[in-house]
Amino acid sequence: MQPPPSPLPNCAAAAGGRPVVAPFARALSVLSAFAPGERWLGNGDLVERTGLPASTVTRMTRTLVTLGYLRYAADTRRFCLSPSALTLGYRAAADTEIHRAANQRMRLFAERHQVNVHLSSRDRLDLVVIDSCRTSALPAALQPGIGTRLGLASSAAGWALLASLPEAERDYLLQSAEHHPPHGGREHERELAWGQLRRRSREAIGQVRAGGFCVALGESGQPMTVVAAPIQVAGRAPLAVSCLGPASLMGRARSVRELGPALVRMAQEIQLSQGRP
Repeated sequence: MQPPPSPLPNCAAAAGGRPVVAPFARALSVLSAFAPGERWLGNGDLVERTGLPASTVTRMTRTLVTLGYLRYAADTRRFCLSPSALTLGYRAAADTEIHRAANQRMRLFAERHQVNVHLSSRDRLDLVVIDSCRTSALPAALQPGIGTRLGLASSAAGWALLASLPEAERDYLLQSAEHHPPHGGREHERELAWGQLRRRSREAIGQVRAGGFCVALGESGQPMTVVAAPIQVAGRAPLAVSCLGPASLMGRARSVRELGPALVRMAQEIQLSQGRP
């Protein structure tokens, strides 16, 4: 089961102080709760995944059914995305040039450097893996699958993408992430965890500004290393490309001297294939 999307940021204001239309944002939150491989969800599932009140979810699902974006099965009292909702995704994915250009280079990179590679895009306070290429030299289990969610403020790929954003937008997203810390644990423990993430994210953003990439050694609590760099193409939302492997094969020296610069070169090749940022 995929983890639920991050809660919606405070809808009172968006970056730059511009107001957000709360009902629209809530409806999108409901639609985004449907993860790959899970076709049907009930109101209880949607409440848990969106963090919205049950009454709000009921109103949202009723409206989305009426508008044709959700289908309702009366016998199970569950909902699924309708073709109208899926069309939104198909339209977003219609421009496959950058995806194709990235995939070809990611496959070569994975085999040349014997690391796993993934491409991610932002979804609110998360990153979503939209493509992945693995090397035959590493177990498949080490590669995040397409649709896997990563924390925007708690992953190397997230930090790389944040570094590519304008300062006001980056600060807004980090503040929103701070107001929605990971679930579980006592409040002071959650505050401590966020303090560590804030420090680590600033360090990583500084790394990207200085060298074009950032390195995370064992950030997930496992002996894994991740190196990440942003991809910026004019007219498109920024992406993040990352490579992942065991720390025994991806030590700091190799990550900084070989993998990071190679990842930046690949990102630049993808950018140039689509036009300069």
